[in-house]
Amino acid sequence: MNKTTLALITAGVLGATSIATAHVFLMVALGVTSPAALAHGGHDDKPKKFDASRVEDTPYGRAADPKKATRTVHLTMDDRMRFTPKEIVVRRGETIRFLVRNEGKVLHEMVLGTAEELAKHAELMRKFPDMEHDEPNMAHVKPGATGELAWKFDKAGTFSFACLIPGHFEAGMTGTVVVK
Repeated sequence: MNKTTLALITAGVLGATSIATAHVFLMVALGVTSPAALAHGGHDDKPKKFDASRVEDTPYGRAADPKKATRTVHLTMDDRMRFTPKEIVVRRGETIRFLVRNEGKVLHEMVLGTAEELAKHAELMRKFPDMEHDEPNMAHVKPGATGELAWKFDKAGTFSFACLIPGHFEAGMTGTVVVK
């Protein structure tokens, strides 16, 4: 059995949303690396470079090139465990460039997903609190910094965003994106 097959099995068992996420869990489970080696603190503040080869369709849209955004939405995160604004309304087909400012004194993140996916991911983060993950649907932002996330919302519905750092999600650090 090769690594990709094991990752697919792991993704199915864990309900992971991507092969990259499954590889992280597999690496930890097999002892190839430790959760501490995958710590959140390894992120820098540079915007992610858009990589079209990593784009995957999801129930809530797909990663987009920030240069092709039709609108920029500014969000703030703080140590009261809140996003401002808490709800964002977009048109179906719109590409949004999120500029996410961390006004707190601790690391925060913005992760897009369905409510169910985010709840599962939050559970995994509680089990592996030092796990690093860097997917196109998330922005990790150090205190005082601003992160960027670009997303094309090509499906109508109500979707979620949250900070999945242990304790933050549970404290209510969530929001919604309504796609009309």
